[in-house]
Amino acid sequence: PSPPTRRCRPPALPAVEPLLFLATLNLGLQGPLATQYLWDRLGTEHGYIDHNSSSPAGCGNSSAGNDSLRQEVEVLVSHWNLYINLGGFFVGIFSVTLFGPWSDSVGRRPALMLSALGMTVQAAIYLLVMYLKLHVAYLLLGRILSGLLGDYNLILASCFAYVADTTDKHTRTFRVAILEACLGVAGMTASIGGGHWRKAQGYINPFWLAFAASLTAALYAAFCLKESVKERKPAKLFTFSHYKAVYRLYVAPEQPWSRRNLVLYSLAFFLIVTVHFGAKDIYVLYELGSPLCWTSDLIGYGSAANYLTYLSSLAGLRLLQLCLEDTWVAEIGLISNISGLVVISLATTTPLMFTGYGILFLSMAATPVIRSKLSKLVSKTEQGALFASVGCVEGLCSLVSTGVFNSLYPATLHFMRGFPFLFGAIILLIPAAIIGWIEIWGSDDDYRCFSGTSKSPAD
Repeated sequence: PSPPTRRCRPPALPAVEPLLFLATLNLGLQGPLATQYLWDRLGTEHGYIDHNSSSPAGCGNSSAGNDSLRQEVEVLVSHWNLYINLGGFFVGIFSVTLFGPWSDSVGRRPALMLSALGMTVQAAIYLLVMYLKLHVAYLLLGRILSGLLGDYNLILASCFAYVADTTDKHTRTFRVAILEACLGVAGMTASIGGGHWRKAQGYINPFWLAFAASLTAALYAAFCLKESVKERKPAKLFTFSHYKAVYRLYVAPEQPWSRRNLVLYSLAFFLIVTVHFGAKDIYVLYELGSPLCWTSDLIGYGSAANYLTYLSSLAGLRLLQLCLEDTWVAEIGLISNISGLVVISLATTTPLMFTGYGILFLSMAATPVIRSKLSKLVSKTEQGALFASVGCVEGLCSLVSTGVFNSLYPATLHFMRGFPFLFGAIILLIPAAIIGWIEIWGSDDDYRCFSGTSKSPAD
């Protein structure tokens, strides 16, 4: 008889974190710099920005004329941010739900390569706008082309699915938190470097780095990253079956408890990320305007302080996991988020603004907990579909946050400039209640959730 075969452990997979770091570096450079570029372009065209200075002509001046002009520029920039994000959302929501389930069959690498190439195209178009002084509407074109290939949401979805493929349920929460910490490291690097670089050399050179980062991410996915899907099979890309795979996650009748928790956790995730995106969209505008009147280097430090919460939340999550369940770690993170936003809403000085950023030190602890809990509710072969649906939720968050916060900000300038942050703090009370309810009243049902084989409630 032949000797028994020995089961060998597969070789360790190269980390997906470098790819996410590069993609986030691209996004971290483009986000604040694109808003500042719109501010400078539109401010100059409307006579608010001095042609010989990077500062607004009258920031901090209480004259009615300057205040009226400043508010006009803020409204224009806010509206263009809205148009660009709307364009990215409506295209991206279809591509993410197409590529995500497709990656469950063909692997994660093709989806990662395509989305990174899309971000490269977007950075290239932004550079053309700056070199040739094209109309700012071309920024919308760049976002739409990136959205066709999945945009940043597909990179997030594929990276988190990659981690779910290569971890067990006991270590997944912390592993997801490490992946989210990469967002903070890349964002902090981009914010500090981008602010000083823009002040010293303008916009073009930092955007060349954004272009190089996304191109390197695509090359890393193509030549360095090993595939995490073990049983790959050919699959058509353009088919409705991919959309049906996402739909089945939430309507499968044989998994009632899993379905309920999927919906509730997705709602909590939607509200948390909507507030996060919405606040992030208007931080730069809030800091540029009176009475703060921050320069680009201070804006860079502020963005870095905001991104630092990813790292502090990772450390806090690891420590709190020693004595608390993941759910209560998420609740503490939400308390940190709510408190920080309240302080920022009242900030009229630079020290108070940075105090608000400091209070947010655990604000990102909730999202890795929710991502981990969601991934435990589906099987290994549904991780791509799951995180594609999460990507759609994030895309919807971008749409709603942009529509609400970028509309709310100019509408409330006349009575409270920080009102959108206070509004966000109130909204976060809802996911805190949802997560607490699931833990207190639904913990027994979690044992009935799908964990490789389906169980009925009677079991």
